Amino acid sequence: MRQIVLDTETTGLSPQDGDRIIEIGCVELVNRRLTGNNRHYYLNPERDIHEDALRVHGITLEFLADKPRFAEVAPELLDYLQGAELIIHNAPFDLGFLDAEFARLGLGPTRSVVRGVIDTLVMAKELWPGKRNGLDALCDRLGVDNSSRQLHGALLDAELLADVYIYMTRGQESLVIDVQGETLARGRVERRDLSGFELPVLRASEAELAAHAELLAALDKESQGRTVWRRCETPPDAAG
Repeated sequence: MRQIVLDTETTGLSPQDGDRIIEIGCVELVNRRLTGNNRHYYLNPERDIHEDALRVHGITLEFLADKPRFAEVAPELLDYLQGAELIIHNAPFDLGFLDAEFARLGLGPTRSVVRGVIDTLVMAKELWPGKRNGLDALCDRLGVDNSSRQLHGALLDAELLADVYIYMTRGQESLVIDVQGETLARGRVERRDLSGFELPVLRASEAELAAHAELLAALDKESQGRTVWRRCETPPDAAG
C-alpha cells in the first residue's frame, strides 16, 4: 500500500478569505516503510502573510519571493499524489487549502485523485480522549524525537507525523503483511501442515466463573436489565 504523509504551511487560517499555501511537505510510505521518495515545495503565495502565521512557521515573503507559484508545481504534485492514501493531521485544514488551490486552476478536489484520507487527529482523539493531541504532544507520548522542531515546517512535520502514525498503528500489522514481506525477501512462502497439533483448552475455574457471573449481574443492574446477554437468554415464547 502506498501512503503519503502530507503537511502544509499557509499565509493564514482561511482559504475562503484568500489565504494561500506557502509550503508543502510530503513523505512516502510503501507497506508502512519510508521510501525516501518525498516532495517538498516552497511557494510564492502572491499575497501577504498574517503575523500570527509568521510566528508559527517563520517563513517570510522575502524568502518566498523567488519561489514558484502553486500553478507551477500542481502537475507534479497531482502526479505524485495520484492513487495514494493521504495521512494528514487535522485533514480538513490542509485539504481545504489544497482544494482551494486546485480550484483556482479549474481542477477538482484533492479526494478525486487520491485513494482515501486518514486524519491522525481523529485517530488520536479516539485513542486518547480528553488528552492533548497536537503533533508535539503525540511525539512526547509516543517517544518520537521532535527536538529539532523549533518552528512549524511542512516537511519536518510530515516526517514526524510519519513516525507518529507508524507508532499509533503498530498493532495493525497482520499475517498477510508478514507473508508479503517474506515472499518479497525469499521468493516463496513455506507452508506447514498444522493438522497434527492439538491446542489445549483452558477452562475457567469455579471461582472465575463466579466472578464473571457477579460482574455480569452488576452490569445488568447498572443498565436496568437492558444488557444484550439478558435479552438473548429470554426464551422466544416469553419474549412474545
